[in-house]
Amino acid sequence: MSAIAVAEQDFELSVVVSADNPIEKMSKKDVVDIYMGRFDTFPNGNEAQPIDLPDGSIEKQAFYMRLVGKNERKIKAYWSRLLFSGRAQPPEIAESTAQVESFIANSSSAIAYLPTADVTSEMKIVYQF
Repeated sequence: MSAIAVAEQDFELSVVVSADNPIEKMSKKDVVDIYMGRFDTFPNGNEAQPIDLPDGSIEKQAFYMRLVGKNERKIKAYWSRLLFSGRAQPPEIAESTAQVESFIANSSSAIAYLPTADVTSEMKIVYQF
């Protein structure tokens, strides 16, 4: 599937945090800064732990295409360079959306993305694509 086809998948993606997290809304720039390793905190200064969906998942591919216009291969290359320089750590990779739900439910510092249809009452949507 081409990168353009992935970005245009007809499902909404939501960036979510725990319902207990004081953050109400984030800008696209805020999400980019956290997911691309520029900041390890939310805009309010609290620790942020980004969570990725599994490699090769349609949601992960769509997320990065919508977020920064890069496919998963380019994102991996980007993180390889950052890891080599020692400047940042990539997001933790969840094995499933169920594991994402668990991370969000158990940590007010976790931030993740999911299809909007998978958002639960324990989560708060802070940004949507």
